Amino acid sequence: MELAKFIVKAKKDTYASGKKAQKLEDGSERFTFEEGDLKYQDTYFAFDNKFDGAFFGTEIVWNKGKMCWCMNYYGQVNSPDASTHNVYSLLRKAMSAVSKDKPFRGPAHLKEGDFEYIDESIGDINQFRGTEKILHKGMEVYRLEYHGGKI
Repeated sequence: MELAKFIVKAKKDTYASGKKAQKLEDGSERFTFEEGDLKYQDTYFAFDNKFDGAFFGTEIVWNKGKMCWCMNYYGQVNSPDASTHNVYSLLRKAMSAVSKDKPFRGPAHLKEGDFEYIDESIGDINQFRGTEKILHKGMEVYRLEYHGGKI
C-alpha cells in the first residue's frame, strides 16, 4: 500500500475514530494500526496543568520492520475558558478529514459553530512542518507544532 494512503487510514482508525489508546507502563498512551507490511504507532504523553492540555508525541511508520516515516508533535490547550471537550471533539473531526496530499494533520480549515480549526504546513510527506490551531470566537485556544518526514 502507498505510504500516504496508509497513514491516512491509520490516523482515521486510531485517534480520529475516538478509540481509547493503550496505556503504557511509562505513563504514555499508544495507538497502533497494522496492515500488510506496514505498522503505525502514535505514542504520546499528556500532562495535567491548569489548562488541562499539554502533550507531546511521536508517530512512526515501519515497513517490513524498518522505520520509514515519523512525525513529532507538541501541543496544548492554552485558554482556561476553552472547553477541552469541544476542542478535542473538533480536533477528531479535523483528523477524520486528513488527506493523502498532506497526511500530517487535518484540512487547512474546518469550522463548527464558534470553533474554527486551522492547519498551516509546508512540505510534503518527504519532509514537512506545520502549526495546527483551534480558535473559539476568533481567539486561539489550542495550538500544536509538528514536523517530520521520511526516514
